[in-house]
Amino acid sequence: MGNEVRDAAEKLASIGSEHADRSEADRTLAPAVAEALAASPIPSMLVPAAVGGGERTPGEMVAALERIAQGDGSAAWCAMVAATSGLVSAYVDPEFAREAFAPPAVGGGVYAPMGRAELDGQDYVLSGRWPFASGCRHATTLMGGALIAGDGAPEVKAMVFSAADAQIHDTWETTGLRGTGSHDIEVTGIRVPAGNAASLTSDRPRHEGALYAFPAFGLLALGIAGVALGIAAGAIDDLVDLASQKKPGGSKRTLAERPRTQESVARAVALVGSARAWVDEAIGKAWDSASESGEIPVVARGKLRLAATHATRASAEAVDLMYEAGGGTAIYERSPLERRFRDIHTAKAHMMVSPASLELAGRIRLGLETDTAQL
Repeated sequence: MGNEVRDAAEKLASIGSEHADRSEADRTLAPAVAEALAASPIPSMLVPAAVGGGERTPGEMVAALERIAQGDGSAAWCAMVAATSGLVSAYVDPEFAREAFAPPAVGGGVYAPMGRAELDGQDYVLSGRWPFASGCRHATTLMGGALIAGDGAPEVKAMVFSAADAQIHDTWETTGLRGTGSHDIEVTGIRVPAGNAASLTSDRPRHEGALYAFPAFGLLALGIAGVALGIAAGAIDDLVDLASQKKPGGSKRTLAERPRTQESVARAVALVGSARAWVDEAIGKAWDSASESGEIPVVARGKLRLAATHATRASAEAVDLMYEAGGGTAIYERSPLERRFRDIHTAKAHMMVSPASLELAGRIRLGLETDTAQL
């Protein structure tokens, strides 16, 4: 991870932690956190250098998100959405990409085809409503997936538009990641130039380089894994701090001196460390393939998704261990473990790291016919 990105991640971890209560109460990032994110190189990590972006490696992205999440899960989730949304800049008109995604722009939006668009001359006319639009209150650029109306086979494209064109519906009342502000967004009859729309599954990126051989949804899953690993690492730190001070009722020993606590911490450290190592290995092998041939084979793409899914679910297991080890102290809202618990289980619900991803990877390993369009 380059010094600029490392420093930005450290700063966002600190600011995110400092303002986590405000972000959670407001159900969107606190202004100081949103401003720090926009001023950082994180949102443009996957944006091509040719249009003003950072064009960093997937490994750098995962490491940065993990560090931010150690401070606050919601701050890291919004950073992840901004970074991965920036990938669409490699697919759209380069001049527009520079305007919409180069710093200090912050991207966001939802690729799920909840909208409908029809070509009218050189523009699409787009209407739709998309839930789970994390960071929409501070984003400058949004996208919405849309089915293209026409006589041929259904086609899905990401339609990219100014955040000012969208109406935000306040819907984000959730268990965890409350500070992400993942409300619904809606547009009605806006015009989107054809060059500002792209399919992330069938179109080819307009830019060369190993980064753009990585599948868009694979990078999204890796981003989620980075956030999850950071939440888990933070939970371990929280439990270690608590265990050195807490003496359970009726005991003369601290929580840290109990063998059960020691075992739980060791298991959690092993879960996070091994999961992180596999993510790094899968990214490294895919990067080598992309650098050598410009392509990543289906088997390697399957391993990327599986490593990301495993890391997210292993992280949830590690957080559960720390939450349980914290005992009655962990159930209070004032406990950082309580928030880690809620945040990790909300992150784990994302479809990119769901059990269906395990089935997909399993089908590939078993040599079964598999739809790999979203790998």
